[in-house]
Amino acid sequence: MAKLLLKLQRYFRRKPVRFFTLLALYLAAGSLVFLHSGFSGEPTVPGSPRSPAAAEGPGLPYLGVMQLSRGFKAAATIPAGSRRHGAWFRNTSKEPSDRGKSRENSGTRSRALRGRSGREKEEDRARYIGCYEDNTRQRTLRGMSFFDYKKMTVFRCQDNCAERGYLYAGLEFGAECYCGHKIQASNASESECNMECKGERSNTCGGVNRLSIYRLELAQESARRYGSAIFRGCFRRPENVSIALPASQLMLNMSVDKCVDFCTEKEFPLAALAGTTCRCGFPSTLFPLHEREDEQLCAHKCAAEEFESCGSAEFLLVYQTQVQDNRCMDRRFLPSRAKQLVALASFPGAGNTWARHLIELATGFYTGSYYFDGSLYNKGFKGERDHWRSGRTICIKTHESGQKEIESFDSAILLIRNPYKALMAEFNRKYGGHIGFAAHAHWKGKEWPEFVANYAPWWATHTLDWLRFGKKVLVVHFEDLKRDLFVQLQRMVALLGVTACEDRLLCVEGQKDGNFKRSGLRKLEYDPYTAEMRKAIGGYIRTVDAALKLRNLSGVPEDYYPR
Repeated sequence: MAKLLLKLQRYFRRKPVRFFTLLALYLAAGSLVFLHSGFSGEPTVPGSPRSPAAAEGPGLPYLGVMQLSRGFKAAATIPAGSRRHGAWFRNTSKEPSDRGKSRENSGTRSRALRGRSGREKEEDRARYIGCYEDNTRQRTLRGMSFFDYKKMTVFRCQDNCAERGYLYAGLEFGAECYCGHKIQASNASESECNMECKGERSNTCGGVNRLSIYRLELAQESARRYGSAIFRGCFRRPENVSIALPASQLMLNMSVDKCVDFCTEKEFPLAALAGTTCRCGFPSTLFPLHEREDEQLCAHKCAAEEFESCGSAEFLLVYQTQVQDNRCMDRRFLPSRAKQLVALASFPGAGNTWARHLIELATGFYTGSYYFDGSLYNKGFKGERDHWRSGRTICIKTHESGQKEIESFDSAILLIRNPYKALMAEFNRKYGGHIGFAAHAHWKGKEWPEFVANYAPWWATHTLDWLRFGKKVLVVHFEDLKRDLFVQLQRMVALLGVTACEDRLLCVEGQKDGNFKRSGLRKLEYDPYTAEMRKAIGGYIRTVDAALKLRNLSGVPEDYYPR
């Protein structure tokens, strides 16, 4: 051994360059090993030590919940102001194996019968009405369409058409989905709808130039579209109809298209069909569109279109045209410096950007941000560039939840959303942008389970911290804001100290979506939450619910709890 070392010493004396090269490689390898070991742990959030109770997830006590960690497992604490990323979780869950191919041992009739058995399961959301002819030059359903030659399913087609407010969903060629408000073709034989769906071989998805058509029983009426118009519902005629709907025209050959086109030309956002009379106007205190009637009261056929309803003299069928209601579109900075800083606080993914859009329309003033997001500035949030303490904006967006940051604000609107929805929304934003989507590989890979483990506890601590340290906190549930926008927006505007006229708030209702809503075309077709995730999140929901009730608030909505 001594002789070998002596030979190496003599060799490197003759070849010093090789010696220093090997030494450098050794040091580099050692550095990499050191760095890897330094990042192998998972970080903890400063100021939120993880207690034994917090580690149990669902077993969290209702009291003492302020010590709940933000979801990072125990490891070395990170210095304030720095950020470290731990190693990705190893995804040990096995994906379900691909469904085996069904045997082709039956004829056309057996496939049709198999399709019907699948349709019976869809009855709660759609009703199968038959096989219809289709033509590439003159489509039977003339609304939105999309194709998926690998994963098309009946449910996916129905869901996307229903979300966009269409009455009918049709599937063709095993992979094509068409939506529409009326069927403009003749029936075909059931045997001609004989192609299996690409994503579920147990169901039939039309055939060659043949559509399997479903009537959507649970289409979202508030978003039902007719061409470029949005269906708003059936309403009783207002008392001062000539004032509420000032423009009108007699149309003996009435149709939805004709009335919508007339009101669009007159530059009104509402088109109201009253039998043979078309009326146009704005949402107003005289005609607020808040008390909808049974749609059957408006189910009187149009003279020019057999498949359309045109309302009656007493009950108006109302559509929203593409004309923009400009009564709430003006925005500016505050004329003088704000005396108080109001936070618009939420967990990421809870709808903060949408709430800012609503507040700006309702008040006419820009909102600010604790951060700076160039993409939001480019979309019209001009307060994004201002420092959050500038005092020129009506409220400040923030996701912060530390005591020092919370106490910097004089009051706050705390927006809370169902954690199942909020986590998915933030995951989509993180990997796809504000209105984009995370890739399928992210959902199925290691990113999603790590994200849930890190962010789900933070959903709870965010609310708990604001309830504990915030001054004058107004709690608004995202779901309530969607369901009853007018009332919830009135509460928010009142806290901001701004007087907003009722007509302006009605205008906001018509412009509520803005450009900040993700399309339903890329909805996940499976539940990404495992049983373990649901168990942990259920515990966090119960903790937040208890904290809200301790402050004499209403608690979380029922739909927060797992399905």
